[in-house]
Amino acid sequence: MAVAFTAPLSQGFGYGIILGLGFAFALVMIFITWALKRYQHEVQTSEMFSTAGRSVKSGLVAAAVVSSWTWAATLLQSSAVAYKYGISGPFFYASGATVQILLFATIAIELKRRAPNAHTFLEVIRARYGTVVHVVFIIFCLMTNILVTAMLLTGGSAVMTSLTGVHTAAACFLLPIGVVLYTLFGGIKATFITDYMHTVVILVVIFLFAFSAYATNAELGSPGKVYDALVAAAKRHPVEGNAEGSYVTMRSKEGGIFWIINLIGNFGTVFLDNGYYNKAIAASPVHAFPGYVIGGLCWFAIPWLCASTMGISALALEGTNRMSDSDVTAGLVLPFAAVKLLGYSGAVATTLMIFMAVTSAFSAQLIAVSSIFTYDIWQAYIEPSAKGKKLVWVSHMSCIVYSIIMAGFATGLYYAGIGMGYLYLLMGVIISSAVFPGAMTLLWKGQNWIAAAASPPLGLAVSLIAWLVVAKKESGILTVDTTGANYPMLAGNVAALLSPMIFSPLFTFIFGSQNYDYESMRAIRKVDDSEVAAAAHIDLELVPGEGNDSSAAQAEEEERKLNRAALYSRTLTVFMAFAFLILWPIPMYGSSYVFSKKFFTGWVVVGIIWLFCTLFGVVVFPLYEGRESIIRVSRMMFLDLMGRKPAVWRGKEDSSHPSGVVTPTEVGDEKSKDAEDVKSSL
Repeated sequence: MAVAFTAPLSQGFGYGIILGLGFAFALVMIFITWALKRYQHEVQTSEMFSTAGRSVKSGLVAAAVVSSWTWAATLLQSSAVAYKYGISGPFFYASGATVQILLFATIAIELKRRAPNAHTFLEVIRARYGTVVHVVFIIFCLMTNILVTAMLLTGGSAVMTSLTGVHTAAACFLLPIGVVLYTLFGGIKATFITDYMHTVVILVVIFLFAFSAYATNAELGSPGKVYDALVAAAKRHPVEGNAEGSYVTMRSKEGGIFWIINLIGNFGTVFLDNGYYNKAIAASPVHAFPGYVIGGLCWFAIPWLCASTMGISALALEGTNRMSDSDVTAGLVLPFAAVKLLGYSGAVATTLMIFMAVTSAFSAQLIAVSSIFTYDIWQAYIEPSAKGKKLVWVSHMSCIVYSIIMAGFATGLYYAGIGMGYLYLLMGVIISSAVFPGAMTLLWKGQNWIAAAASPPLGLAVSLIAWLVVAKKESGILTVDTTGANYPMLAGNVAALLSPMIFSPLFTFIFGSQNYDYESMRAIRKVDDSEVAAAAHIDLELVPGEGNDSSAAQAEEEERKLNRAALYSRTLTVFMAFAFLILWPIPMYGSSYVFSKKFFTGWVVVGIIWLFCTLFGVVVFPLYEGRESIIRVSRMMFLDLMGRKPAVWRGKEDSSHPSGVVTPTEVGDEKSKDAEDVKSSL
């Protein structure tokens, strides 16, 4: 008997969260953007909009990575696999999606070394191979962004509908509104700051759920009681393919298949999502590597503990009334468990958490897509001479148009009966064939343009054939259900990732090695934003990331640090990937060990401790790193309120600009001192 899920909250509450909270974030970001412009000279030039002046430190990078990688799917799909496969599901989800972030740290460092002035990863592709390969990767990168955004909107709207009764189509169109507003005003810096705030809310809610399930809930209330409930659930409906049919074992056949699909699919959504390259580009050169490593390790605890709490709680509390397969695929395990654990407050907490997860990741997608349209389509092929003011306009229009198109697309998927779970399994089939040739652009100087251009479409053809042939052979008919089964998805994902590893070396061998020297990547230049700065009455040299006053000695020292970080990244990330994929799970899978009550308790405790470490890494540490800038801006705001001119405003005050911002002619000899003050505060 399937459990009926009725909306515990009102439609008014749902619309209030979607629109009210969205506009609240937009207003906060408008204020922050104004303050940064007034006190830190952070004018929204095209460079600042897309790269944040390339000055973001590791703590904020880590928080942004955690927030952007915490999609609706992170919370919903991980809980769904916990419900289906037991305790193995959360680990397989978390480890299968952490490895990519850790390995991407190497790509981030190479990008900073090879192309210090790049705005997008696709600019690097064009600089090395030319137009044909550039167009191929534009298509694959945009497909990545479309799939990720579709998952965000389908998953988020399904939860909003289930919890508040808001119509799914309305949620698809309304969820992006607030995100578009604050992204337009603040650019990627707004994304970083709101990512931080969203992460705080998500962590607090996960702690609330964990302590409820494992400490305070009247029906559960301890790891021991949860364990007993899982043992009882396994007796009622044992899991086919799990050791002893148990929910408390890492030996899960279907869970292992999901692990491989998850692992392969997420290579595409990291290595081909321009949003992650945006964050690497925005990071200060020496902060990209630690930012991604900290972010990856901190993120692991979120799906692991969240799903180990919510998916497991749904199993423990459902009794004889099982959730329907369609509800599980739609991602409704988490809201079901939240209502069972905390009632009305659980529904409210879930609504807030999913709203945060959807909007933070959606903002990253907006920046990613707008960067592609601005630098890789408009400036590359439509108006090569475009300067900062025009490019800012293109970025803004791209955000608006893309959000409207994706709202319509997500609505169409809803009416077609395609949910978040299906898209999550499908994404690797569609995009992963471009992962290997894309990564080799920065890592292998031999790959030629033919190999880079031909491998992705050939790999896509192979993956589609493998996916559909296996589905047809297994079921005899092609439907959403049959093509969404584990074995067809496994075949398609594996073919997509591995086939280019044959095609690319083969074409390189046949047509000859390129032996690339990376000089054309280093030749990428920043955009001329002088007219934007002039319109804002601020010297361009004072805008973070716009000055070119670093000495030869400073450039040499920076290059030395990057070379050292590259060595560390290769060593550390490979070791951590080995630990997450082999050392930890394989012995437990191979031994068919079924958890004892004590072991299960320890498993839960480790997850809670890890989440506390995450709290420190992405909440406390960024505040510590930015303490000087925070104190500086707060002090200047206080002086401003008191009617006193802050010390940073040097030179004469322009009466035509009562804001107190000085013009370039007024800065005079103090310009270099101002620039140094600004840099030291970032």
